[in-house]
Amino acid sequence: MAEPEHTVRATRLTARGEATRARILQAAVDLMSVKGVTATTLDDVRAASGTSKSQLYHHFQDKDALVQEVIGHRAHGLLAWHEDQLSRLNSMRGLERWRDAVVQHNALRNGAYGCPLGSMASELSDRNERARSELAAHFERWEGLIAEGLERMRVAGKLRQDADPQRLAIGLVGALQGGYLLAQTQQDVAPMKVALDMAIDCIRAFKA
Repeated sequence: MAEPEHTVRATRLTARGEATRARILQAAVDLMSVKGVTATTLDDVRAASGTSKSQLYHHFQDKDALVQEVIGHRAHGLLAWHEDQLSRLNSMRGLERWRDAVVQHNALRNGAYGCPLGSMASELSDRNERARSELAAHFERWEGLIAEGLERMRVAGKLRQDADPQRLAIGLVGALQGGYLLAQTQQDVAPMKVALDMAIDCIRAFKA
């Protein structure tokens, strides 16, 4: 049976429609990065994207739908960057290079705004279950990228067999999130490097 005409239209966007949707999403990402999710209104997004109210609601049913898209957009960019850094991780030196890259990446913003996902998790987890669940899944993937590298090190004999890659990865992500927060409050990435160094020292204790 053929789909209803309105359903077919709803699933197709013209090039102009795609561009409008992308412009709205980018405006929301930028505003929520600086102002936070709660303080960012749909009117703010509409003004920043140069779109009408009807255009905004055509692409996003409500603010919650837009927030979900912002989470996905942030997670995609952040995890793609970390996956590129971690995909070949198989040594302590590789872990140190990842640390250096993370700190340098944050130094470009003087530690401003904190972690793109952590800041949203802090703001939304207690008030938006859908957002909390999606953010938890992204953090699990983040931990998994690190755990996969640590497992490669364990299999290669560079970590002791009693090392638990998953637990070590959770600890490292925890140190990273604390580092983001300290860098944000002090506008200085030095505390982030200290936090990561201590977590990596814990991993180093399992060196074979």
